[in-house]
Amino acid sequence: MRCLLCGYKDQKPFKEVESFGIPLIYYQCKHCGLIFQSIEESPAAQMDFYTDTYRMLYQNNEEPTEKDLWTQRQRAVYLLNLVRSRKHFNPQRILDIGASSGVFIRVCQEIFDAEVIGVQPGDAYRTYAEAKGLKMYASLDALIETHPEKFDLVSLIHVLEHLPDPLDILKTIREKLVSEKGMLLLEVPNFYAHDSYELAHLSCFTPHTLRETVKQAGFKVVMLSQYGKPRSKLLNLYLKILARPMKNSSSIPPVKPEYNVRLKRKVGFFYRRVVQKLFPHQAWLPLPGDKVS
Repeated sequence: MRCLLCGYKDQKPFKEVESFGIPLIYYQCKHCGLIFQSIEESPAAQMDFYTDTYRMLYQNNEEPTEKDLWTQRQRAVYLLNLVRSRKHFNPQRILDIGASSGVFIRVCQEIFDAEVIGVQPGDAYRTYAEAKGLKMYASLDALIETHPEKFDLVSLIHVLEHLPDPLDILKTIREKLVSEKGMLLLEVPNFYAHDSYELAHLSCFTPHTLRETVKQAGFKVVMLSQYGKPRSKLLNLYLKILARPMKNSSSIPPVKPEYNVRLKRKVGFFYRRVVQKLFPHQAWLPLPGDKVS
């Protein structure tokens, strides 16, 4: 078993959990500190998981739901307003990997009037996006085979934690897809505030390990922020990174290890419990269909 960040084969069990009735073991790399599932053990690492299983397991429906579409749009508007805050950055070609129903790239069209492309393995969600007039591919390999012109912005929104090879995918993006002056946009759950332990989450990223993963792929972090929208006003449930390709990616320093991960998670969840108790309606914002008490 190899660490998904540093490649070392020296791990220890970190947490045993159950997700959708399936027992899971999360391991911690003794070298860099990353928390991850074994790719050999996890059913979520199998090729057909996202084409055949994921949507029915998570929402009992292969088609986009009202709650899903609403959440995607709220997240897209917030993320892209942050991108737009970068002065003199106006992306005209945008690629979203794991594009789901295409909501994110539709908002990209609205905000930037950009040419957009999505990659989405699930047939139902890809068909939904194509029906909206969006150009979609079933896989990253299928897109790369077309030798596309490079993109000004490449995004992976709640995708990196699902990948069995996150570092390799980011390297491929840097080498083949993002332009020299383009940017990478990532959002993942924050292990120090988000539950994180889910069947589909092969990696659990902290601010440190996310930054190190991006760096090892040959990107320089421009911005890393923690926040909770659209789910919370007070809890830093998510991590967002903006990064640019390094000019010289041949001399990347070794991974810096992270220490006291278990303690940091305990402290983060103590804060979460306090906030939930004191400010319940700001800690968790309602979604469409939720009962408001």
